Amino acid sequence: MNSICFYFQVHQPYRLKNYKIFDIGKNHDYFDDALNKKIMQKVARKCYLPTNNLMLNLIHKYKDKFKISYSITGTALEQFKKYAPDVLKSFVALAKTGNVEFLSETYYHSLSFLYSKPEFVEQVNKHKNEIKKLFGQTPKIFRNTELIFNNELAHHVENMGYQGILAEGVDRVLDWRSPNYVYKAKTTDKLKLLLKNYKLSDDIAFRFSNKGWNEWPLTTTKFAKWVKGNKGHSLNLFMDYETFGEHQWEDTGIFNFMKLLPEELFKDNITFKTPSQIINNHDPVDELDIHEPVSWADMERDLSAWLGNNIQKTAIKELFELESDIKATKDKKLIEDWRKLSTSDHFYYMCTKYFSDGDVHKYFNPYDTPYDSYVAFMNILNDMVVRINNKKSNIQTKFRISENPKLLINNPIGKKREDY
Repeated sequence: MNSICFYFQVHQPYRLKNYKIFDIGKNHDYFDDALNKKIMQKVARKCYLPTNNLMLNLIHKYKDKFKISYSITGTALEQFKKYAPDVLKSFVALAKTGNVEFLSETYYHSLSFLYSKPEFVEQVNKHKNEIKKLFGQTPKIFRNTELIFNNELAHHVENMGYQGILAEGVDRVLDWRSPNYVYKAKTTDKLKLLLKNYKLSDDIAFRFSNKGWNEWPLTTTKFAKWVKGNKGHSLNLFMDYETFGEHQWEDTGIFNFMKLLPEELFKDNITFKTPSQIINNHDPVDELDIHEPVSWADMERDLSAWLGNNIQKTAIKELFELESDIKATKDKKLIEDWRKLSTSDHFYYMCTKYFSDGDVHKYFNPYDTPYDSYVAFMNILNDMVVRINNKKSNIQTKFRISENPKLLINNPIGKKREDY
């Protein structure tokens, strides 16, 4: 192995208020600004500011030998501007070094590709324009929400002009192959596919502070040995940026690990590359045929984190059935609110998985139960119908739901219902 690709996902959603049935038609303020501000400023203090400072120092120290990449959602960028402007300034400073690549994704971190291709294109273009405006880069590499990927997406993204795309290195797809090589999706001509090495990525992102892990503590010497033992074009370490300081707290030693890692890797002539550098330097070694969508979430690495139960499927189906009527109003605020609801986190909060994945689903979750999340979400959709009808009375909305969202479906969670 002669290179590493570090890619970090930076995202914060607009969390919803506990929106009651009695608010419908009376209150169009859906988002919990106080909670969003509190979480953003907390994560900025623990993660974004100290980690950006660390990365900037590493770039200044090692010059072109150290390179990293990010995708930052539009919802995170908006909240940086509103609640943590110093964080945005620190990302701008990183961009100015020339050693950082910014990737494309959906502006609202949405599942729009699965439900509306036109909306997907609008969100991607909005995000691309914002990255160009803030950081002076036009992204060449695409990263879909939650690394969701299949053949159809690859074909669509190539037609949008991208040169490369990221995905999870799922074992059932790779079979005997290694995630450390450049591949091509079956439905594309030239689009190159970079796969996450989830085992080594998760050693940092999830297992670093786990004292029950048989490899704890993870030292830079040990990790560099593992890297050196891998073969391929590049070792792709993809993870949430909140790994540093938030998921793995400062007292675990995560910052010191990252500070010392480059020097340890350089001893073995291992360099740091951006996704664009990797796809420019290597041709695909094989073609991957991925029909069913894969993702980087949970043990299954499929769509079940967001679409695994009836309440999730109902909520997102009804959301996108509103699309044409929402857009027909030409009401910018209404359209913006609707798009914020498309963020994948809202459906993640409705997940009913437990056991190995349960703790992950509880992280930053503002709800006591998945059903609480569902009820608040559906109440808001009810209110959107009211706003549509008030805005343009001649619109015959296709969206029809009960006044009581609890009656939409049978209780899929198996818990006692309460009055909301």
